[in-house]
Amino acid sequence: MSVKIAIIGGSGAYDPSMFKVEEEVTPGTPYGNPSAPILIGELAGVKVAFLERHGQGHVYPPHMVPYRANLWALKELGVEHIISTSTCGSLKEGLHPGELVVLDQFVDFTKDRKYSFYNQGATYHISVAEPFCKDLRELFYIEGERLGLPIHQEGTYACIEGPRFSTKAESKMFQDYADVVGMTLVPEAPLARELEMCYVNISMITDYDVWKEHVVSIQDIISVMQKNLGQVRSLLESTLPKILTGCRKCECAKALENAKA
Repeated sequence: MSVKIAIIGGSGAYDPSMFKVEEEVTPGTPYGNPSAPILIGELAGVKVAFLERHGQGHVYPPHMVPYRANLWALKELGVEHIISTSTCGSLKEGLHPGELVVLDQFVDFTKDRKYSFYNQGATYHISVAEPFCKDLRELFYIEGERLGLPIHQEGTYACIEGPRFSTKAESKMFQDYADVVGMTLVPEAPLARELEMCYVNISMITDYDVWKEHVVSIQDIISVMQKNLGQVRSLLESTLPKILTGCRKCECAKALENAKA
């Protein structure tokens, strides 16, 4: 079954009532199985594929997610547009828990992940100067504004290895480089670019990290997330029908042109 749009859900983002599942598939890939069966159904009248990033029951911590298998499997289904949802910690006073950020940049602080599909046989140097699809970013921000959601038009994401949270010293250092901090954006975003798929990330702020002199706990993060999942769902329902209304005018589908060494 060919499907053009996929949602990759972060911690707890999957709500079984979001859409009616029509089919479950687990495409085989050169990198093993994806983190969970891919659910195909309709949301807001649009056929979408949904993949739980951490697997059913949250069995994959951030540094162990099979990112390459996940992206390859979605490409095999015909996916052209990926909407990634995730949680993050704020590194700025003006970015508050419960708010959404349409990311525009990232800084990679991970250490031990599989970063590319091109590790032998051919080398491609893709450009990630602008790592997210500009058209999807604009569309989601405009819809968020129209709905009156607490949404920010841009933000830089510091991706750390995890699964532990930051030390205070690390958190204060990250403030010099980024606006929010999380554990899953890399290598997911650049892998999507290597497969010439449009990719956008909608990050939900759940806490202030530890620079603000408070202890980050998974219970607090889940509590804030659950209270605000309705915002993400509203944004998806409003935006999805508008994604496929025209041809792809961005450069994402041409990412490999002139990239081969």
